[in-house]
Amino acid sequence: MAARDRSARRSTASHRPPTRSAARAPWPTGPVTIPTGTVELTRDLDDPDGVTVLVNGVPSSYLDLADPTRLVFEYMQQMAAVIERYGDVGGPLDVVHLGAAGCALARAVDAARPGSRQLAIELDTVLPELVRGWFDLPRAPALRIRAGDARAELARLADASADVVVRDVFAGDTTPGHVRTREMVALVERVLRPGGVYLVNCADRPPLSGARAEVATLRAAFADVAVIAEPGLLRGRGYGNVVLAATDDPDLLGSAALARAVRSLPAPARLLHGTEVTAFVGTATPLEDPAA
Repeated sequence: MAARDRSARRSTASHRPPTRSAARAPWPTGPVTIPTGTVELTRDLDDPDGVTVLVNGVPSSYLDLADPTRLVFEYMQQMAAVIERYGDVGGPLDVVHLGAAGCALARAVDAARPGSRQLAIELDTVLPELVRGWFDLPRAPALRIRAGDARAELARLADASADVVVRDVFAGDTTPGHVRTREMVALVERVLRPGGVYLVNCADRPPLSGARAEVATLRAAFADVAVIAEPGLLRGRGYGNVVLAATDDPDLLGSAALARAVRSLPAPARLLHGTEVTAFVGTATPLEDPAA
């Protein structure tokens, strides 16, 4: 879910013919009712290959039908910058996406990391089928889409089976509490391989108390945590997405190359690491499941 949708201009070098096949299911002209509300497709008036997937009226994915590596939502660009530097450059990854919508990030990983095996988990039981019908998504086993609750389905996955877990779970503009706690993070830790990375999309507004609590929760479990966000949001202005990255890899998040990459994105962002993260957390404490 994108708190703000700021489009990035595509370079002509990356343009390829549209990938949408004539055999795909026809797109709806208005909202479609699904078990969790509605889904709607909106074409980009400035780009014939661009389409936004709105879930309950909230922009949840932007897909470039000609270039799957083009990510328009800023938080996805920031996540992709971390994923790009994980493991062997260009090598395949096992990725679990908690929250699917249009599978924009999964498409990008599939294009940039051929041979990757990905699982996208989506709460709505109908949305995955619709998205499969509308878009040319990678087929299984490159990308499997499973309907179910993010935490419940994560608990079913095998130990040390993923390189990357991405959490992009929302109910409206709010992340459900049960996927934010120490108990949820313990499930992520179990599913990740040693040195794997957990990427979290946290939409928040000043004073960013939700993001600070989530960072405290991640730091209680992982050896290293970074915070990535638009500088104005970190200075206390507006509402937006804060990307949190957590890993036990001592070299991934503190690298100068990653910091430069984040600063060089179409919408420049700031990466907090080390003592800056400690200052960001302040007095926030880890989130825990409610007592039974």
